[in-house]
Amino acid sequence: MIQKLKDINTVFFGTSEMSVLALDEMKSAGLMPSIIITAPDSKAGRGRVLTPPPVKLWGESNDIIVLQPSELDADFIAELANTEWDAFIVFAYGKILPQSLLDVPRKGTLNIHPSMLPLLRGPSPVRTALLNDDMMSMGVSIIELDAKMDHGPIVAQATIELSEWPMRGTVLDEMLSREGGKLLVEALPLWLSGELAPDPQEHEAATYCHFLKKSDGEISLDSDDYENYIKYCAYDGWPGTFFFKDGRRIKITEAHLSDSGEFVIDKVIPEGKKETSWTSSTSSL
Repeated sequence: MIQKLKDINTVFFGTSEMSVLALDEMKSAGLMPSIIITAPDSKAGRGRVLTPPPVKLWGESNDIIVLQPSELDADFIAELANTEWDAFIVFAYGKILPQSLLDVPRKGTLNIHPSMLPLLRGPSPVRTALLNDDMMSMGVSIIELDAKMDHGPIVAQATIELSEWPMRGTVLDEMLSREGGKLLVEALPLWLSGELAPDPQEHEAATYCHFLKKSDGEISLDSDDYENYIKYCAYDGWPGTFFFKDGRRIKITEAHLSDSGEFVIDKVIPEGKKETSWTSSTSSL
């Protein structure tokens, strides 16, 4: 028997803004988690102010219990196991869940992953696809989580149609996060009822991506124009793209690729200054 979305008892594990976008889609469909598990508050910004993760704010604004364990230890897992859960849902949480936690809900744990698995397993699939100039891996997978990273069988997949390529990373993040939430809403009731059977991944075809570093965003204006634009799109938001001129670090905030294929810088933030147009800043550097 297929459960109604409002009757499905779930816990959502997530931290970032991408998680919030998926939660928005779940809420619109009537699928609300009973508890949200997210990362502890962390210091952010120049003032190093203690800041709650986006998912915490979303949970509180929707009157959902929010837990922020520093460790997913035996005591925490035992606490969750006191309730009968239909499923756990994980998206952009930032920690690996131990098998003992994955096994708590009656059916198991589903993960939303923004790539066409087994392509681009790991923490940065959207940005790595951009860096690889790989539009074919753009899509969303819903998988059953197991003990290995992005390794579990596929419950559902969906590609997305893009009006242009490449696109800025933050735009793709939003598209894929929302698509992930929609796909989860479609797949979860069928998976719980046994009408949707997971398929093992083709592990021999797997590719991998890694955590991005702040230093990755450095470019050289002497490099290939298209390569620089790809990096600008891939590092959009964080870590951002930058270059050095006369020993000064200059962050690129807006750029585009011209019809002739030229990488055109529109706006920058020179080190120690406010945002300005690139043409205006060149005279003062």
